[in-house]
Amino acid sequence: MIEEQAYKEVRLNRRKRMKWLFYKLIMITIGAVLMGVGLELFLVNNQILDGGVVGISIIISQLTPLPLGVLTFVLNIPFFVIGYRKIGKNFAVSTLYGIAVMSLVTLLLHDFEPVTDDLLLATVFGGVTLGLGVGLVIRNGGALDGTEIVSIIVNGKTPFSTGQIIMVINILIFAVAGLVFNWDRAMYSLITYFLAYKVIDIVIQGMDESKSAFIISKYYEEIGGEIIDQLGKGVTYLEATGGYSGDVRKVIFVIISRFEEVKLKAILDEIDPEAFLAVGGSMSEVRGGKTMKKKTPHL
Repeated sequence: MIEEQAYKEVRLNRRKRMKWLFYKLIMITIGAVLMGVGLELFLVNNQILDGGVVGISIIISQLTPLPLGVLTFVLNIPFFVIGYRKIGKNFAVSTLYGIAVMSLVTLLLHDFEPVTDDLLLATVFGGVTLGLGVGLVIRNGGALDGTEIVSIIVNGKTPFSTGQIIMVINILIFAVAGLVFNWDRAMYSLITYFLAYKVIDIVIQGMDESKSAFIISKYYEEIGGEIIDQLGKGVTYLEATGGYSGDVRKVIFVIISRFEEVKLKAILDEIDPEAFLAVGGSMSEVRGGKTMKKKTPHL
C-alpha cells in the first residue's frame, strides 16, 4: 500500500514537472517569435539596429550577403557555451532553443515588407516587441542574445538589473554603429533599446510589484482585521521596543502591491490617523504565504 502511494506521488510530480516544462517551452517560443517579428517587421528593414550580438549581426548582414538569421545563430554559439558552463544545462538548452526559433523566424520574415515606414512608429513598436520577447524568455529561464547571458551572470554580482546591464552594452554598440553607418539611425536604435529594456524589467519583475509595510498603532488589532477583510492580505504582528521610551509596541507587518497602498492609508485614516506607517521599497519577487480570502457576509 505504501509503495503504491509512493508510486502515485512520483507519477504526479512527474506530470507536474512535464506541465511546467511545457509551459516554459511555450513561453520561450512566444518570446523568440516576438523577437524575430520585432527585428524583421519593424527594425531591420527600416535600418534601425538592435543591440548586443543581434545588433552586431545586423551590421555584418548589411555589409555582407550573409543572412541575419544564420549570423545571429552562429555568433551566439560562444555565449551559449559560456551559459552552459556558468549557469547550467537547463539554461543553455532553453537559450539554444530560443535563439534557434528566433533565427528561423528572422529567416522566414526577411523578405516581408516592414509593418510601417514611419521611423518613430517602428522605433516604439519595435522596442516594445523586443522587450516583450526578451523578457518572456529571460523570465522562463533562457536568453536570446549573448549580451543577455553576460548580463545574467554579472547581474548577481552588481546592483544593476538585467535590463540596465544590457542597455550599457548596447550604448557602446550603437556608438560604433553611428560611426560606421548613420548617427540618426543610431539614435533611433538607442531609443528602441531604452524602450525595450524598460519593458524587459516590467516583464521580468511584473507590473504589480510588492511593497513591505510596517504599521505601529495602539489599535493594531482593528487595523489588522480591516487589512484582512478589505485587502485580503495576511498580516503578521511583531513585537518592538522603543529605543528612547522603552515601551513595548505591536508592529503590523504586511506585504501589499503598489495599487493597494492607497487603500491601506485610507484604513489608517479611518481607524487611527496618528498611526506610524513605513512603506518599504519595491520587491521584485515575493514567495510563500497565502493571500487571505475576503470574508463574505452571511445573509
